[in-house]
Amino acid sequence: DAQHKAASAPSAPRAARLPPVLFLLAGLPPVLFLAAQAWAIGRVERVATGVVLYFVAFAMANGFVPRLAPLFERRGLFGMDINKKGSPEGDVKIPEALGLVPATVYIMCLCLLHVDNEEGGINTLMYTAALASVTFMILLGFSDDVLDLKWRYKLVLPLVGCLPLLANYTGHTTVIVPKPLRFLLDGRHLISLGYLYHLYMALLSIFCTNAINIYAGINGIEVGQSVVIGIFVLFHAALQLNPGIPKESLEVVRANNFFAADLMLPFVGAALGLLRHNGYPSVVFVGDTFCYFAGMCFAMTAILGHFSETLLLFFIPQIINFLYSLPQLFGIIPCPRHRLPKYNTETKKLEAVKSHLTLINLVLLITGPMTEKNLCILLVAFQVVCCAAGYTLRILALKYLL
Repeated sequence: DAQHKAASAPSAPRAARLPPVLFLLAGLPPVLFLAAQAWAIGRVERVATGVVLYFVAFAMANGFVPRLAPLFERRGLFGMDINKKGSPEGDVKIPEALGLVPATVYIMCLCLLHVDNEEGGINTLMYTAALASVTFMILLGFSDDVLDLKWRYKLVLPLVGCLPLLANYTGHTTVIVPKPLRFLLDGRHLISLGYLYHLYMALLSIFCTNAINIYAGINGIEVGQSVVIGIFVLFHAALQLNPGIPKESLEVVRANNFFAADLMLPFVGAALGLLRHNGYPSVVFVGDTFCYFAGMCFAMTAILGHFSETLLLFFIPQIINFLYSLPQLFGIIPCPRHRLPKYNTETKKLEAVKSHLTLINLVLLITGPMTEKNLCILLVAFQVVCCAAGYTLRILALKYLL
C-alpha cells in the first residue's frame, strides 16, 4: 500500500540495523513464560521443539531477507517509499514482497513440527490442515504482489483457503449466553449455533487476512502489529496450560493450547527476523504476501486452537481501522489506491489527509504531524494497550458475565 514501481532509481543502501539480539529478546518473555507454564505441569518437552524453532525461524528470516532482497529487485519486485516522496530517500528502489521469505521459513518449521509430533504419537491432522491453509494464503499473497489482484478476488479466495480449517474443526459450535440475558432463554447458559458458527469462523479467516493488509502503509506497521498479536496469543496459550481454575476436559484444553503455541512460536520468530529489516527506515517491503500469511496464521491458530472469540480481542485496532474505512471500502466515498498520510518535505513529518479514512490518518488528525518512526512506535504501542485491555475484558467477562 506504500509503494509504487519505478524503473530507474538507485537501490536501497544497506542502512545500519539494530543488533539482532534486541529483536530476539523482544519475543522472549512469552516464550519463557510458556516454557515455565509447561514445566509447572510436567510437560516442558511438549514445547521444546517449538521453542527451538522460535530461534531457528528468527535466525533464518533475519539472515535470508537481506541476502534474497537483491534477487527480488532484479526481477522487478521493488517499490518506492511514498511516505518519503520529495526527499532523496523517496527516490530509492526498495525490494518488496520479502514477506515470502519468513513465510517459507514458517512452512519449513510447520513441516518439522508435523514430523516431530507424529513421532511423538500426537494426532497431526490439524498440522496438515494448517499447512494447507497457510500455503494457499502465501500463494495468494505473492500472486497479489506480482499480479495486483482485484479486491473481489482478495475477499473470495481466503474463503477457499480456510476450508481445510473448517473441515478439520472438531470443537464446539455453542456460545455462552451472558447472565443478564439468560432469562430470555429459560435460564439456558449455552446456545448452539451449528453451521452459523462455521460461517463465523469463515468470516473470521477473511477478516484476519485482509485486516492487516488494509492497516498498512508506514515502515514496520504490518510486521509490528503482527508481532504484538502473536506475543499475546502466546501469553494466552501459556495461561491456558495452567489456568488455576477448574476446567472440564483440562487435557483437551491443554492439547489445544500446546497446538496453538506450536503454530505461533515459529511465526513470532520469523516475523521478528523480518521486522529487523522492515522497521524504520525500511530496506525491504513485506508486500501483501506477509499480510495474508500473518492473517491466516492467526485465523488458523485461533480456529484449530479453539479460541476464535478471544482472537478478536487482540484485533481491536484492526477492527477500528476497518469500521472507519467502511465508507471508502464500500465505495460510498471515493477510495484512492494509496490512502496514506502526506509527507511534508520541510518538517520531514507525516500529516493527516482527512479524505483518507484509515486509523493511521485518524491518529495524525488527533496528535498532529509526526515523524514516520514516532508514528509507527505510537501505533504499535496502541496495539499493545488494546491487546492488554481486550484480554482484561475477557477475564472480567468470564468472572462476572459468563
